[in-house]
Amino acid sequence: MSSRQLTLGLAATFTSLVAASPMPCDIYAAGGTPCVAAHSTTRALYSTYTGPLYQVTRGSDQAKANITPLAGGVANAASQDSFCAGTTCLISIIYDQSGRGNHLTQAPPGGFSGPDVNGYDNLASAIGAPVTLNGHKAYGVFVSPGTGYRNNAVNGTAIGDAAEGMYAVLDGSHYNGDCCFDYGNAETNNRDTGNGHMEAIYYGDNTVWGSGSGSGPWIMADLENGLFSGANPKNNPADPSISYRFVTAVVKGEPNKWAIRGANAASGSLSTYYNGVRPTVSGYNPMSKEGAIILGIGGDNSRGAQGTFYEGVMTSGYPSDSTENSVQANIVAAKYATTSLVSGPGLKVGSSVSFRATTACCTTRYLAHNTSAINTQVVSSSSSTALKKQASWTVRTGLGNNACFSFESVDTPGSYIRHYNFQLVLNANDGSKQFHEDATFCPQAGLNGQGNSIRSWSYPTRYFRHYSNVLYAASNGGVETFDAQTSFNDDVSWVVGAGFA
Repeated sequence: MSSRQLTLGLAATFTSLVAASPMPCDIYAAGGTPCVAAHSTTRALYSTYTGPLYQVTRGSDQAKANITPLAGGVANAASQDSFCAGTTCLISIIYDQSGRGNHLTQAPPGGFSGPDVNGYDNLASAIGAPVTLNGHKAYGVFVSPGTGYRNNAVNGTAIGDAAEGMYAVLDGSHYNGDCCFDYGNAETNNRDTGNGHMEAIYYGDNTVWGSGSGSGPWIMADLENGLFSGANPKNNPADPSISYRFVTAVVKGEPNKWAIRGANAASGSLSTYYNGVRPTVSGYNPMSKEGAIILGIGGDNSRGAQGTFYEGVMTSGYPSDSTENSVQANIVAAKYATTSLVSGPGLKVGSSVSFRATTACCTTRYLAHNTSAINTQVVSSSSSTALKKQASWTVRTGLGNNACFSFESVDTPGSYIRHYNFQLVLNANDGSKQFHEDATFCPQAGLNGQGNSIRSWSYPTRYFRHYSNVLYAASNGGVETFDAQTSFNDDVSWVVGAGFA
């Protein structure tokens, strides 16, 4: 046998072993609590699953493509990148790998209406949450406020007081205090039908109903009309604030018993934050679960929260701690890791830059400000010193995520470009988490092949766009006038050059 044949044979054997290794839903099945829903955009959750993980819809022509796993189970991100090249893509379906058809699609309106057409929630950008698993690129589901997925026509999920378990792998650094970033069991009519009608994982730092120790964020359970960290409706000091970049969150429940567990999804073992009786408030014992599945929203379609989801399952029956410990070991072995959020021509922190429009009408116009308003103006070497300064921006490390950038005004130090109600404005940095996130942007290769397109970190479907010479954070084909698809790629592509000042 030649050395090449030996190498190829070992590679094939390794691939076969990786594919055959028990995955989370194999582990749950072996523990007597099989998955009844299994969702992931990053990898297969069964060792034998080869079907689609998720579907993307392309902005240029609304064509759709299913993204499947490679040998070894990690999503084929390269196929998505090829399909979406030169345009935008949204995640339109997250497929259920359990075989029960519990797929997640665009959430319909409910007690809280959605922001999209006919009240439907927004879909997530297909590129908002890149990661690697064992060195292979994949994409998570980046949920901005207003984004949500749901399935009300479910098969096999727990109803009433029936036992169930669930876990999710999340981005521990992406959260807020609004209601409610959930994954799990919810109402089938998109409305609040009373205490105990939900059982879902919640992640964030909302303190309206309950909290853990410190200032959050926390893993809690959304049981409807309450986010619970334990039996006490208000506080469980044993439920810690989370600081991990990747988080494993676990919630499980059976008659008059439930638990919260959590861990660093990149290393270590699960800890139990609560294990005991149901909350001491009327309506939660017995439970009245309805069995719908939600992601990124509350049971009544409350959709003000943000977070990032990579994988998660729901089970039939109450999983043992030992089963969950084995699942955690499998998650750690997947080696979730961060990867670059930016592409295209590079930007250098500390440099002064200008942004020139590339739309045919407007190639002499540059992104500038007039007091707090951001617009485009004609700028040249003969322009006034004041205008040159207004069209010059200092590149800073991203205030809300250091993998991206923020843009400080040259003539108004301490003020940055941010989006506010999806219009770009120049505001002074107030030091808040909200400001930092609104003022963080991730450049990528220009969608029209020129320069860069500048994507919002916190709303990755939205880009710097000039529309009637005013600057917006615009999406490709959204509900706002400035979201129009006509000339979108040109309007969001900018040649980045040296600053005028």
